[in-house]
Amino acid sequence: MIGKESLLEAIAGTNRGLVASSTEKQEILARVAQLEGRNPNPRPLEMPELLDGDWRLLYTTSAELLGIDRVPLFNLGPIYQCIRFNDGAVYNIAELSGIPYLESLVSVSARLTPVGDRRVDVRFNRGIWGLQRVLGYQSPTQFIAKIESGASFPPVDFAINPENQNGWLDITYLDRELRIGRGNKDSVFVLSRV
Repeated sequence: MIGKESLLEAIAGTNRGLVASSTEKQEILARVAQLEGRNPNPRPLEMPELLDGDWRLLYTTSAELLGIDRVPLFNLGPIYQCIRFNDGAVYNIAELSGIPYLESLVSVSARLTPVGDRRVDVRFNRGIWGLQRVLGYQSPTQFIAKIESGASFPPVDFAINPENQNGWLDITYLDRELRIGRGNKDSVFVLSRV
């Protein structure tokens, strides 16, 4: 098998990379590189209609994201990256489960600035953490609409100094269903459209 199916098969059962062995990680990265070499849209920033939308994380090497699973009493649930390209915005949302009625979420929003054909600068500007029930969370799309309407979210809703929290992301593969990116901290992200 070559292509997307091969990559998806390799990442199945790794719980987004949380339980991937070093051998599995090497194999996944080799399959990622093969797929990147056949990117149908080598200038992805010229395709905002493909970038826009809600994406679910399938696999990552990001220690920061996978580290969320270490929060005591919680298990890392689905992670979403929601791009509003024409607005220059991205929203990362991680759902946490565990103790009944204490399901939580961690959300970080950022500004995107195109730099070249496939790179965006990312400047994080807001963080939100809280119980899903208290935040009124139902879905990523619904939650983002509340953020964009100017809502504030107790107990933890804070500004992030974008000068201290910035990075970049290269979009190395993009089609209607799958997106691969490589970040400034040597992180790889594989996402599927929701």
